[in-house]
Amino acid sequence: MTTTTVLACEDVAWFRDGESFAAAARGAAAALARRIGLSSHRAAEVALAVTEAATNVHRHAVDGALLLRVVREAGEAGVEFLTVDSGPGMTDVPAALADGASSAGTLGIGLGAVSRLADHFDLHSVPGRGTVMAAQFWPRALDGRAVVASPGASLAAGVTRPISGESVCGDAWAVRGVDTGAGDRPVVLVMLCDGLGHGPLAARASAAAVKAFETTSETSPEGVLGAVHRALQGTRGGAVAVARIEPDAGRLLYCGIGNVSGFLVGEDGRRALISAPGIVGAHMRRLRTFEEPLPGHGALVMHSDGLTERWNPAAMPGLLHHSPLVMAGQLLREAAVRRDDASVVVVKEAW
Repeated sequence: MTTTTVLACEDVAWFRDGESFAAAARGAAAALARRIGLSSHRAAEVALAVTEAATNVHRHAVDGALLLRVVREAGEAGVEFLTVDSGPGMTDVPAALADGASSAGTLGIGLGAVSRLADHFDLHSVPGRGTVMAAQFWPRALDGRAVVASPGASLAAGVTRPISGESVCGDAWAVRGVDTGAGDRPVVLVMLCDGLGHGPLAARASAAAVKAFETTSETSPEGVLGAVHRALQGTRGGAVAVARIEPDAGRLLYCGIGNVSGFLVGEDGRRALISAPGIVGAHMRRLRTFEEPLPGHGALVMHSDGLTERWNPAAMPGLLHHSPLVMAGQLLREAAVRRDDASVVVVKEAW
C-alpha cells in the first residue's frame, strides 16, 4: 500500500555523547514536549524514553549522538528523536528489545519499553558498524491512541547535521506531492540544497531554496531548479538537485547542479544519478533532465557532499525494510564526514 504522507519536521538540536549527554537530552526533550503542548504525563514519557536511549548509547556505543526535533501533521505536533552510533552494533535486536534487557546504569525500563511508549519506533543495527534508532511521540486522545492516524507512515524523511563547531546547517531538503489530476498514485517532488560553505550564510541560501521549492507552480525538475536559481541570486548560492517520482509511469526524472549525489537503491544494489557542474544562483549551465526506471521495492536517496559516495547498501543488510528516517540515519552514520555540513533525504514506498 502506498502512503502519501510527508511529515513536516523542524530539527531542534544534535546532542553529542559525553558526560552530560543523557541529562542534556532529557532536559531538552522535556522542555520541547511541554512547548508543543504535550500533556505533563506524555512529556514525562518522552523524557524517560530519551534518557533511556541516550544512556544506552553512552554506556555501550562509540561516537554516539541524538537528534531531537519536532514533527507536524494535520495541525498536530509531536516529538521525534533519532540516535546514531558507530558500533559495536547489536547481534540480537529482538533480545535487546525484550523486557528486562535494560543494561546496568540505565533507568531500567529497557528499549522494549521505549518502543511501547513511542507511537512509532524503528531500529536497525549492523554488528561491527553501528545502530540507528528512531521514535515518535504524539499527543494521545482520551482512549490512549495517538491523535495522528498513522504514526511513522511518512514516505520521506531527511536528516541534516552541521559541521563541527556550528549550530546551524547550511544544507536543507524538502518534499511535496503534485496533484496531476490523473493516476492512482501521486507524483512526488524532492529537493536537496547544499548552500555553499557553512554557517548562517549557507543556511540562508538553503532556506531560500526550500521556500522557492515549496511555493513555485513549476512541477518539472528543470522548472523547479530554475525557480530555485532565481531565489538564490543574491545569496551564496548552492548545489541543488530536484527529483520527480512518477509512480504510474514507473520512472524518475532528475536534474542536478553541483555536488549533490542521487541514487536509486534496490535489492540488487544502487544506481547513480547524474548532476552537472555549476552553482545554482550564480553559474548554472543549460539544464538537462535524466530519466531512470524506478526499482521495484526500492528507495531514492539524495545527499550532500558532506557524505562520501563510498557507501554500499550491501554493508547494511535489511536497510530497505526500515523507515526512511532510519535509512537516512544509517547513511549518515556510514558516510558522513565531520568537516562539512551533511544532509541526506530518503523516499521509499512512494511507488
